[in-house]
Formats: sequence, C-alpha cells, structure tokens
Amino acid sequence: MIIDPSQNDPRNTYQLLVGSVVPRPIAWVSTIASDGTPNVAPFSFFMGVTANPPTLAISTGLRHGVKKDTLLNVEQSGELVVNIVVEELGEQMNATSGDFPPDVDEFQVAGLTPAPSKLVRPPRVAESPINIECVLKQVVYVGNEGSQSGLIIAEAVLWHIRDDLLTPQNTIDAAKLHAIGRLSGNWYTRTQDLYEITRPT
Repeated sequence: MIIDPSQNDPRNTYQLLVGSVVPRPIAWVSTIASDGTPNVAPFSFFMGVTANPPTLAISTGLRHGVKKDTLLNVEQSGELVVNIVVEELGEQMNATSGDFPPDVDEFQVAGLTPAPSKLVRPPRVAESPINIECVLKQVVYVGNEGSQSGLIIAEAVLWHIRDDLLTPQNTIDAAKLHAIGRLSGNWYTRTQDLYEITRPT
C-alpha cells in the first residue's frame, strides 16, 4: 500500500505517524503559569537532541485551535521540568492528559506531589524517578497555518535521579526504571522485555 499524505486527510495522516513512529518516550512536562498555577501534561513527540549542552525537544500541538497551557507557560516563563513516566505512574500520567482549563492544577487532579526544583520555578513530579530541570532556548513553529505545532527546544540544566537508578558506569539502569512508551490509540508499551546488542568497535 502506498499513501500520499498530500492526498490524505490530516487526521488519518496523524494516525499513520503515531502508529509508525513507535515506541515514543513520554515527556511529562511540568510548568507554571504567570498567575502561579502549576501545570503538568504528557507529550510523546519528545527526543534528545544533543549532549553538549544537553538539549531536549518536545513538540506540542494545538488544542481546539489554540496553544496548549504547556506551550503558553514555557513561552512566558522560559522554564520547564521534564519528568520521566514509569509504569507505576501510567494512570496518573493519563489523568493529566485531560482537557483542563488553565486555572486547573493537574498535580491535584492526578494526586501528584509537587516537589521544589532547584534552578527553575516549575515544580517537579516527586513520584517520578527522573526529573530534568530545563530552560527554554527557542520555540520553532512547524506545520501549516492553523495546525502548527510549537517545537520546544530546551537545555537541561539539572537532573534529579533516584539513587538506585544510576549505575557505576554513569548510565541509567533500564531494568529498574520501568519506563513506558507511547504507541497509537490508547496503547502503551513497557520496557521490561529487554535485550542487548553490542555495537561494533
């Protein structure tokens, strides 16, 4: 089958995209509004960009034709925290994906504990085993008029890592992290079935 996206309904193309690019890591992004209201929401269009300086990219689309709270807050404050989603927090992460008004605190909705960050104002998700404090470098708008996504490019300035996750080799122990990934529809994947392939030297 050959599908030309220019001849396809964008909603169908979206389904092809999220079903093909899998599994996707989830950035559980916490921000703070100009009035001080905390916000936390998940985004699976998320990746690492470079290590020097450590840089992350998160894409946030429109909701009902307007910017999502996360993008608005990041543009206003220049700060965010990326919290890593693990299997034990899947239901709470999903609860924060709802369509809430800007004055709603998703930490309260999902029963999460806001923990103070050290270098940025937005709180961390205390229950998440990895929190990455970030500062905004730029927002790049991508897409056709009326359906643009804001690509948040942010520098990681501080990590918080649960003690048992860091190995002597300075890597994250994937078997202990229990991260989950996003598929299409309502489907997710676990990272419990691990195998290793040694890279050529």
